[in-house]
Amino acid sequence: MVEHITGILALIGVLSLFCQWLGWKLRLPAILPLLLCGLLLGPGLGFLKPDAIFGDLLFPMISLGVAIILFEGALTLNFKEIRDYGRMVTHLVTIGMAVTWVAISLATHYFMGFDWALAWLFGALVVVTGPTVIVPMLRSVRPKSQLASILRWEGIVIDPIGAVLAVLVFEYIAASQNATEHILMSFGSILALGFGVGAAMGYVVGWVLRKDLLPHYLRNTAVLTVMLGTFVGSNLLQEESGLLTVTVMGIWLANMRGVDIADILEFKETLTVLMISALFILLAARLDSTAMLDLGWGGIGVLAVAMLIARPLSVWLSGIGTNLTAPEKWFLSWVAPRGIVAAAVSSLFAIKLEEQGVPGAEKIVPLVFLIIIGTVVIQSLSAGTWARILKVKADSAQGLLLFGASSFSRAFAKLLKSKNIKVTLADTNWDNIRLARMDNIPVYFGNPASEHAETYLDLTGIGRVLVVSPYRQLNPLVSFHFQDYFGAEKVYGLNNMEGSSARHLASEVYMKRLCLFGEGISYAKIASQMAKGAILKSTTLRESFTLVDFMRRYGESVLPLVYLQDEKLRIITAGSDIPATGIELISLIPVESQQYAKEQQEKEALEKALAEKEEDERVAVAKAIQEEATTSAELTPAPDTAINTEKDTEKARDKGLSDNRDANGEGSAPVKA
Repeated sequence: MVEHITGILALIGVLSLFCQWLGWKLRLPAILPLLLCGLLLGPGLGFLKPDAIFGDLLFPMISLGVAIILFEGALTLNFKEIRDYGRMVTHLVTIGMAVTWVAISLATHYFMGFDWALAWLFGALVVVTGPTVIVPMLRSVRPKSQLASILRWEGIVIDPIGAVLAVLVFEYIAASQNATEHILMSFGSILALGFGVGAAMGYVVGWVLRKDLLPHYLRNTAVLTVMLGTFVGSNLLQEESGLLTVTVMGIWLANMRGVDIADILEFKETLTVLMISALFILLAARLDSTAMLDLGWGGIGVLAVAMLIARPLSVWLSGIGTNLTAPEKWFLSWVAPRGIVAAAVSSLFAIKLEEQGVPGAEKIVPLVFLIIIGTVVIQSLSAGTWARILKVKADSAQGLLLFGASSFSRAFAKLLKSKNIKVTLADTNWDNIRLARMDNIPVYFGNPASEHAETYLDLTGIGRVLVVSPYRQLNPLVSFHFQDYFGAEKVYGLNNMEGSSARHLASEVYMKRLCLFGEGISYAKIASQMAKGAILKSTTLRESFTLVDFMRRYGESVLPLVYLQDEKLRIITAGSDIPATGIELISLIPVESQQYAKEQQEKEALEKALAEKEEDERVAVAKAIQEEATTSAELTPAPDTAINTEKDTEKARDKGLSDNRDANGEGSAPVKA
């Protein structure tokens, strides 16, 4: 029996890994292959029967798993950051969530015949989307940057908020089943204990972390252990209060000043991935083979209301007062797949409610799974086509992710941002990230190849990755990670492999991508040039100033980086041919190139001044000659004018002689008798 259980656990682990890989390969939410695998092994083949295998241990396993999931989700809810997500996201996680909750609860009551308490619980369970189902879909569909950002942040923020709502509704139902206490008194004690103990334990853990009372290697383990102890202790003090307690504890930690929870969050996410994978296979395997079919048309009706009425209504009401267009709102109205919190929490609640004899509790899990499978499958297959019809797909991604936020990367990013190119800097060095933030550059603090980055690193509008960091151990990891994500031809790196041994250890595929900015260009070389005073410069090349003129001015030490042509960014690598004209070239100008260019410009200015002086002298001489010729022409009469003057003089003399003869009676005609 022990060997059988061990074999089943090993098989679940292997299948979990395979399903995660399959989801990544097909760019689908991993929850879909996990649930389908569980349904195949359980109801389909009858091979996996969790209740028979694990017996009384199954419920504690599910309880602890859900507690970890809710605590990890609560760690992401920072109230200070909600206002930074934009008005649409804020409206969706408040107004939109309330509208969705009411609409689905009404549909569940009237279509499925659930009583009002159970209908409100189901509505609260399925208001949550979650980043684990949204991010893979966005990666496949690639909508406009604004829409992708709205959907991603909605999934991140609504995850813990929806969990709190579901827990509160469940606590109310659980309190109403207690016949020995008044419902308000029981519910009030659960709320008081949950909020009180959760806030107190959150403060204690935060204070310990802030004071560095634990060594670094014990931080994650200590927080996980204290959280699980708090969950169990709260349930012992007041039954069913543990989930609310750990949720409040996580929210308190996320909003406590001076507490760095980045490492804890990454550890919890890694643990959550492992636990979710196994948990979902087990939960799906527990379903009865006809459970989903027994839902009938009522289940289809609830799914239709969730997709075609509740979501569009919540989006259009939330969109009032925003700058979203009608096509953008219609796209958001279609994309809202359900995921982790709904599946895990519903299974735990269903088990507890069935134990308490609540009518209809056995239908919660099949109905939740129907909503999950329906929304994920239908929306994953149709969202891309819907985006093309509405013309909201993003153009070819021209943005860059730079791993390494050194002074060179920050200057490079600022220059590209001025050209309307999206740039994000990632680094594990906080000082570099802080300086980049001061320059108003989008940043990610941490390892961009981590599980945390999968959710929180915004890659919308990013199409290529430049590895420009000094971290030799981390660079290959980041490079291979994003080669899988974008493709090998979209990832470039600086050649930091100094020495034959380092080159021998590196793979041939990796070495081929170490061609950024030219052959043999390393981080050390660029950092050295920046330290000496190198600058980045943008130069427009045209017919009057070609690439040849540019190289003649700055010399051979200038380093071309990228160029813009026809509104597209081209990366310069080893062997790249740079067009001579018609581009905007961005280059790194070393100090010697700056000095050389200054000397060339002074030389050109001097030559120009001499040429202008010679031209002025030539013009002055020509003008003097012309003026002298004009003066001579005025003093010397023209030949034709002199001849005419002599003729006029002779005519005047002849006329005078004739007049004298007439006066003396000479020259008159004889008179006839």
